[in-house]
Amino acid sequence: MRTEVMAFNKKQRKDSIVFYAGDVVRVHRKIKEGDKERVQVFEGMIIAIKGGQSSSPMMTVRKVSNDVGVEIVVPLFSPNIEKIELVKRAKVRKSKLYYVRDKAAKALRFTFTDASDIVDQTGEEKDDVKEETPKATENDVKEEEKAEENKENKHTK
Repeated sequence: MRTEVMAFNKKQRKDSIVFYAGDVVRVHRKIKEGDKERVQVFEGMIIAIKGGQSSSPMMTVRKVSNDVGVEIVVPLFSPNIEKIELVKRAKVRKSKLYYVRDKAAKALRFTFTDASDIVDQTGEEKDDVKEETPKATENDVKEEEKAEENKENKHTK
């Protein structure tokens, strides 16, 4: 029975980034108002993830808007969730950050790493644009040699 449940849960999941408590994410939710459907973006910090092995894990995302704390509980694999973007990742030591509710934003001193620096699921780092140093032209080399000769001449006089 247990293996059947695990197989079902695995089939229901989508491939996605692994999220942890302390991650700052942007949740793009589909909201239906009458006949219209729109996408609302909610950006905040994940304070808890529950039901990690089930087919429908839930995460609690918190943000402070106009000095009021707002939390949403988001099912990770819901069809109403268009996408979840990772903005940055904090180094935290707990899996549930419920103490964040009681503290002011300035009192929380997390060290964040940018999303562009985070290693992908596969272990490959994201491609960074590498700038190549321009090769020196003959004129540049000649000018450098003349400058060095002038320095040597000044020191020998």
